[in-house]
Amino acid sequence: MRVGPVVRSRELLGDLDLGVGKPEHIFAHTGRLPVLAGGNADVDIEMLASARFALLVNHDDEQREFAYTTGAQTSLAKAAGLGWTVVSMKNDWTTVF
Repeated sequence: MRVGPVVRSRELLGDLDLGVGKPEHIFAHTGRLPVLAGGNADVDIEMLASARFALLVNHDDEQREFAYTTGAQTSLAKAAGLGWTVVSMKNDWTTVF
């Protein structure tokens, strides 16, 4: 297992880091793909697919937090087939901020 520093940056490398650009930017900053990635929308699919462990947050609780699935339909559909862990804000969280 390779151990290295935690890399944080507020800088973007080139264009916005959306979609296919997310794993590219992670690799450019760290020299490797993510071990763990968390996301909540379709623009996170490539990043989640590049990680060893992927966590997808399903914003499905309109009572305690803004509920939305628009922009996340594809990622939710892919989650089961790709082995991602999906966390439901409605069913899995006792506190939502």
